[in-house]
Amino acid sequence: MPGGPAVAGTDAAGAPAVPAEPGPSRSTAVPAPTGGRYVQLVLVLGALIALGPLTIDMYLPAFPSISAELGASDAATQLTLTGMLGGLAVGQLLIGPLSDAFGRRRPLVAGLVTHLVASLLCAVAPSIYVLAGVRVLQGFAGAAISVVAMAIVRDLFSGYAVAKLMSRLMLVIGLAPILAPSLGGLVLELTSWRGIFGVLAGAALLLTVVAVLGLRETLPPERRRPANPRATLATYRGLVGDRSFLALVFIAGLMMSSIFAYVSGSSFVLQDGYGLDERTFGLVFGVNAAGLTVASQVNPLLIRRFGVVNVLSGAILVAVTAALALVVAGATGFGGLIGVLVPLGVVIAAGGLSLPNTPALALTRHGEAAGTAAAMLGAVQFGVGAAIAPLVGLFGSASAVPMGGVMVAVTVLAALLMYGVVRRDPSVALD
Repeated sequence: MPGGPAVAGTDAAGAPAVPAEPGPSRSTAVPAPTGGRYVQLVLVLGALIALGPLTIDMYLPAFPSISAELGASDAATQLTLTGMLGGLAVGQLLIGPLSDAFGRRRPLVAGLVTHLVASLLCAVAPSIYVLAGVRVLQGFAGAAISVVAMAIVRDLFSGYAVAKLMSRLMLVIGLAPILAPSLGGLVLELTSWRGIFGVLAGAALLLTVVAVLGLRETLPPERRRPANPRATLATYRGLVGDRSFLALVFIAGLMMSSIFAYVSGSSFVLQDGYGLDERTFGLVFGVNAAGLTVASQVNPLLIRRFGVVNVLSGAILVAVTAALALVVAGATGFGGLIGVLVPLGVVIAAGGLSLPNTPALALTRHGEAAGTAAAMLGAVQFGVGAAIAPLVGLFGSASAVPMGGVMVAVTVLAALLMYGVVRRDPSVALD
């Protein structure tokens, strides 16, 4: 576009450009924290991002009681999960560009306050459809939190440092799904499922204080982008025009969908199909989350030795193999409960390698529009997840076969994109 800046992913003439390492200019960059400030950043960002898994996972043990109290089917109850994922997807597409235009702090605080209000509304929802609708608002609020946190990482770091920090964040984030179902089960022993949303409201209030006091602005005014629809669409066009970025975005979405299939179906499969009580289900859920967390902490060692692309490729292939084994175990009954839990745990652990590495590869290509790029990445992750999650319930959620079949489908598609697009592009690499 003559007389204007080049669109992300294009050169000045509008042709696709080979992405270099697009770090912020030295004159305007906020210094990357080190030492104690680095640890503080990890803890603050991890606590903020953890609100999403808490909001998703904490009420999972309550699915049967929600269905019973509100007179809803399993599929209708799963709409409350789909509603939040849909809100996360759409919200990020809108909030990402706003964070590039107005900075990171204001959208973040607004999202936390909205999450607080939505949690209180969920606690008094009179029907399953009202609950699902308010969960859309809750997801929209969560979008501000997740996209701003990702953009802050890219504001401060690039290249291998992004993958390393994302792995460290997974350690903090991993505590949320480990604790959430058990905490939800404890709340259910003391009160009803409505009390779970009261606890989430309290968490949102606490995190609002943490964000205001513990997080500084990382996007200086001189690095902000125009706040108008035309500029936003131009940025999105540039991102879509980068084939490797787009492939990485969908790989992230597909691998996240394998986890959402587990999140959506595991309570019915393990509780209804295999007879686990709420407390035992929470324990199993926590063990799988711990596997994901451990894998994410091994990730920095693996990527330093083998490279980010190779580690991500291997994780996808492992997930495909484990998902196939899950389908076989569910269909034949081989190994009973253990025959289902082992491949299920491997699929989730593979997520511990894909979740840090996919955004590291994708965001490094477009640091000049980190908020918008993170928004697109998150929107596809949660959008695909929102579309995939209900499929598990539609095909008989008490069996492991539908859940495993969905996992096979999404991981195979991720493998095709990884080997058909990403690995063929020599520009996709991190130091």
